[in-house]
Amino acid sequence: MVNVLYTAVATARGGREGEVVSDDGVLDLMLARPKELGGPGGDFTNPEQLFAAGYSACFHSALMRVAGQDKVDVEGSSITAHVGLGIDGQVFGLVVMLSGRFPTLDAATAHELMEKAHQVCPYSRATRGNIEVTLTVTS
Repeated sequence: MVNVLYTAVATARGGREGEVVSDDGVLDLMLARPKELGGPGGDFTNPEQLFAAGYSACFHSALMRVAGQDKVDVEGSSITAHVGLGIDGQVFGLVVMLSGRFPTLDAATAHELMEKAHQVCPYSRATRGNIEVTLTVTS
């Protein structure tokens, strides 16, 4: 059992065509299906964007932690998460690509750090074996 340090609470109403609100009111967003899924698009978010935001932020924190342990400078780095929603037979599934940008590192060192972060990031650990996650380094 994990020793819980913090619990986030959010409530969704209306599914993909509704809203999501955190218990503290900081997150209060309207949801809509993207145009690619037959929705209106526009100034609304969707579950995949929210997952991409959370995963990229958490992964970058894990990466900065392992970089600090290894005494590697990752100043100016960023992680972009691409979360795809698709069909796998009769069910929906997700795929993720985490793309790292590291202006101070060579590609081999950057990829090694991403692999280490992938072992400790809670999102990576939660999705391991359930979602295909690809790690890439961009310039």
